[in-house]
Amino acid sequence: MDDKLQVRGSEDLLALLSEEQKKAGYISEQFIERIAQSMALSIGEVYGVATFYHFLSNRPLGMNVIQVCKSLPCYLKSSQLIVDTIQVELGIVRGQTTADGRFSLQLTNCIGACDQAPAMLLNHDLHGNLTPTRILQILKECP
Repeated sequence: MDDKLQVRGSEDLLALLSEEQKKAGYISEQFIERIAQSMALSIGEVYGVATFYHFLSNRPLGMNVIQVCKSLPCYLKSSQLIVDTIQVELGIVRGQTTADGRFSLQLTNCIGACDQAPAMLLNHDLHGNLTPTRILQILKECP
């Protein structure tokens, strides 16, 4: 019985963290502390969940979040060239946000688009069969 309660608590925690991510754009330390206290968890437990999932961030992200797939199929189809193009065009490296707050660049594990490698997510929208020229066009179309 206790195991079911613990699992339910984990599901509730992830749901709360996801909701905060959507609302605030990231999971703040203050939010982690409040959730830990309200769910009778340690700050470390909540922080561990908040940093485990790639779709959650513990720092503010740009208005447009670019997640380039780093799985083997994308790697073999030159995903590093895509990353390099984005980095040069935006003047940031992975894990950073542009000074104007428009873009954040992240690398992520498989996004389920191996048939469209190299691929990326831009604000959860899939873009596949990427080339440097196509990347530049996609970035120019972003708000």
